[in-house]
Amino acid sequence: MYPIIKQIFKTGIKTETAPQPDEALRVNAQRLQQQILDTFGRALTIRQVDAGSCNGCELEIHAVNNAYYNIEGLGIKFVASPRHADMLLVTGPVSRHMETALKRTYDATPEPKLVVAIGDCARDGGIFGESYACCGRVENVIPVDVVVPGCPPAPNAILQGILTAISTQK
Repeated sequence: MYPIIKQIFKTGIKTETAPQPDEALRVNAQRLQQQILDTFGRALTIRQVDAGSCNGCELEIHAVNNAYYNIEGLGIKFVASPRHADMLLVTGPVSRHMETALKRTYDATPEPKLVVAIGDCARDGGIFGESYACCGRVENVIPVDVVVPGCPPAPNAILQGILTAISTQK
């Protein structure tokens, strides 16, 4: 136990520095909110689907939803039903058991719908690849609009992927 405590004191606190208020960021946030309203007519709603991941990406998605990144301040919120969603965030390689569920979730999402694949496993199957138990990447099952690489991707990258998907929507 003493080596662990010694390591903690030696390492110190490793956290990100708080963002400084910037007028350009405020203007960009207002522009983004207007773009979301113009495209969807309301706040952007997201349904997150775990298609067989290790939950590393989910932890980073939860970080995007905390007060530090404040995704709800941009007019983006998470919902419990795909019938209320505009976007699907899909993590992990698609396991054979989740293939039908993912297709049904995609079909239940109303148009216009966006799909963002989060992480290396969703991008190309990751370390799992394609096998008897795994369909591999998300694009093998449903169409994908934006892919966010990383294992797991940083919250900034996830937020950038969401914003990229919104900006590609006409």
